[in-house]
Amino acid sequence: MIEIRFHGRGGQGAVTAAELLALAYIDEGHYAQAFPAFGPERRGAPVAAFVRMSDERIRMRCQIMEPDVIVVLDPKLVSLPEVWQGLKEDGTAVINTTRNAGEMRDEISKGGRMAVVDALRVAMETIGIPVVNTAMLGATVRATGSIKLQSLEEPLRHRFGKAADKNIAAVRVAYERTKVA
Repeated sequence: MIEIRFHGRGGQGAVTAAELLALAYIDEGHYAQAFPAFGPERRGAPVAAFVRMSDERIRMRCQIMEPDVIVVLDPKLVSLPEVWQGLKEDGTAVINTTRNAGEMRDEISKGGRMAVVDALRVAMETIGIPVVNTAMLGATVRATGSIKLQSLEEPLRHRFGKAADKNIAAVRVAYERTKVA
């Protein structure tokens, strides 16, 4: 089982990204679940979303406390201890940042794999708005190899309709630009 925790702010699309990743994994013939964790938050407040993916039925229905992967949509959240809480020692961090992986590793002093991408730049170039969730999906696929990149296309088309092509472009560009160390 692969457990992923997304960290973002209300309105950035962390919940949508988690749902799309789970749908793509299901479309590949596996089992997945996606769910958010938020209370009375407002737009801009920190939120978390969770994804579990497995080749077998998933019977757990609780928050992910020890993720294999964390995905950070807002680079300002990197300094929050709860973002890093429980990340497995050999886990992977996928971060939206303009900094390189070495700089990020020095800042946070964590082992495991580090994947970085300037998802904001990708979103502005491809979609034209500062919403980074689909770009971060491309980065997550690059960092984890958890699904085939093309498996995201159908869920994106279903979710975004006319805007799907721009979001698919964001996924692909971010996939190519993601640096993993």
